[in-house]
Amino acid sequence: MIIKLKNNNKLIIGDFKFRCCIGLNGLISNKSKIEGDSRTPKGLFRLTELYYRKDQFQKVETKLKKTVIKKNMGWCDDSKSKFYNQLINTKKKAHFEKLYRKDKKYDLLIVLDYNRKKIIPKKGSAIFIHLTKNYKPTAGCIALKEIDMLILLKIINKKTFIKIS
Repeated sequence: MIIKLKNNNKLIIGDFKFRCCIGLNGLISNKSKIEGDSRTPKGLFRLTELYYRKDQFQKVETKLKKTVIKKNMGWCDDSKSKFYNQLINTKKKAHFEKLYRKDKKYDLLIVLDYNRKKIIPKKGSAIFIHLTKNYKPTAGCIALKEIDMLILLKIINKKTFIKIS
């Protein structure tokens, strides 16, 4: 199963079409992607797992691996850290994206396997599908409205990929 990003503002999977937003500076080849460029990397990426806020969502239907977000969880975006592009405890001495947020963007987030197998420093980190309320551009992720994310989560499984082109 493959999700396709079309026209930079639509995710398509089967008969479903979801409005979305992407990085502020558009798409870029994954070879040219660099940390902090506010671009969404092009390529074919596996959807690895769902992180969610249990205080906001009691039950989430999905076939992806699920992890509850705790207050001390972050995603390291510090390219000098040995924890770069990995889940970390926020007490670590590295810069990170806090996962437990007030703005609710990360109440549901799917991790893409971009720069995850052989992590290359400065090639981009924390590339997610997460929530949006207003479709404003992201820092490089793809964002959906909550209702669309909940539908998407029911459709996808561990073998689902996203094709960004």
